[in-house]
Amino acid sequence: MTKKSEFDKVLSSKDILVIAFGAMIGWGWVISTGDWINRGGALGAAIGFALGGIMIFFVGLTYAELTAAMPQCGGEHVFSYKAMGATGSFVCTWGIILGYVGVVCFEACAFPTIISYIFPGFLKGYLYTVAGFDIYASWLALASVTAALMTFVNIMGAKTAAIFQTILTAIIFGVGVLLIGTSTVRGDMGNLMPQLFAGKGNQSTLSHVMHVAVMTPFFFIGFDVIPQAAEEIQGSLKKIGKILIMSIVMAVAFYSLVILAVGYLMSSSEINVSMSGAGLVTADAMAKAYGTKKMADVVIIGGLCGIVTSWNSFMIGGSRAMYSMADSNMIPKLFAKLHHKYKTPVNALLLIGVISMLAPLAGRQMLVWICDAGNLGCCLAYCMVSISFLILRRKAPDMPRPYRVKHYKFVGIMATILSGGMVSMYLIPGSGSTLKVQEWLMAGGWALMGAIFFALNKRKYGEQFGKHLDVAVEYSAEDLEALRAHREVRSAYDVRVS
Repeated sequence: MTKKSEFDKVLSSKDILVIAFGAMIGWGWVISTGDWINRGGALGAAIGFALGGIMIFFVGLTYAELTAAMPQCGGEHVFSYKAMGATGSFVCTWGIILGYVGVVCFEACAFPTIISYIFPGFLKGYLYTVAGFDIYASWLALASVTAALMTFVNIMGAKTAAIFQTILTAIIFGVGVLLIGTSTVRGDMGNLMPQLFAGKGNQSTLSHVMHVAVMTPFFFIGFDVIPQAAEEIQGSLKKIGKILIMSIVMAVAFYSLVILAVGYLMSSSEINVSMSGAGLVTADAMAKAYGTKKMADVVIIGGLCGIVTSWNSFMIGGSRAMYSMADSNMIPKLFAKLHHKYKTPVNALLLIGVISMLAPLAGRQMLVWICDAGNLGCCLAYCMVSISFLILRRKAPDMPRPYRVKHYKFVGIMATILSGGMVSMYLIPGSGSTLKVQEWLMAGGWALMGAIFFALNKRKYGEQFGKHLDVAVEYSAEDLEALRAHREVRSAYDVRVS
């Protein structure tokens, strides 16, 4: 049995590309580039990002096939339900919601912090200090007002959010191209050559490159927003899979080229001086290239747009994941309500919006802990989706797959190993990503809340707990051609040409 989708199909191929790319390109390319170069060298760090991109690429391939095969709101929720049942689906989806909400809260804090970089006199009205971070009334007011505006934009509809995302992503892309293009004209090979790699000797050089590589997957979290909103995407399903992979490739290229551009424009000593100051190495590189600090503000504005695009994308992803759980009777049913006019999960968006408005009260350090705990939830979901990919190839071999991954066993096993390795990095002491005590408390508190929801709704709904009804899928001519090529069209499925 299938049901008709309650969402409006308003997102184009371009929309989902900028949503995914914008989610992955946040503030890190402005504030962390110097640290990456110090860790692995300019070329070494770029190679590290390419290696990290390969890790996430395998996971992305599993998402691409599953999203095209099951284009339904909730993405991971549906994939894991089909493969592992209600319990596995609950764990997977609950984990990734923590990741989405954590990023939204962090961006609410990061936005006014960057404004204070641009306008040093912005901070007014000291209130209190949390974990060494001073909170001012002006900072708190801007964070809360911006969070309210972001919530309003998302309630206004997925298309409105996508248009907003397109404008900001275009600014980020433009600033990145300006920086990279400028470096080719005004850069100096004398800056780049001495800092190609960090360390001495092949083994040391390799270890420094890998030190960058193991941390890079966390900068690529965000491509998974596409399957969350799959039910709102119009056009070819096969193209959705291709765009998902394209967004990852674009993000890898962006990060790698920005690193090389900074290394080409600034010497090692100049990078260290910048690091000891505000730490905005990418902005300082642009200022040096043009001989004016005003150009540093251009890069900072690009980073500011990156914060908002990540914020916007994860509000889309988090609200759709909550909707899918509520629709399956896993969390309170009120979160499955859609706005009568805009067809957006209004209550889920309001909850995430209120949390993001209140989160800055806890200070920046608290939100860093929340974000790190949320990354664990995202990586756990990646691992479970990768396993689901393998299970469904065996369990449902005849499922129509408009985007079909070649050598699926190799891809699935690699995705599972690599995503599982990402999870283990949070658990193994000395890995550089091990969760702090505070982060474990947050992750544990979220798990406890999930266990309570699980028990209460399991008792309330009984056999209806986790019940999922597929949305009727309409295939384009391109999709049907791909399905016929693999002889996958079966009479058991409802196949129509849109």
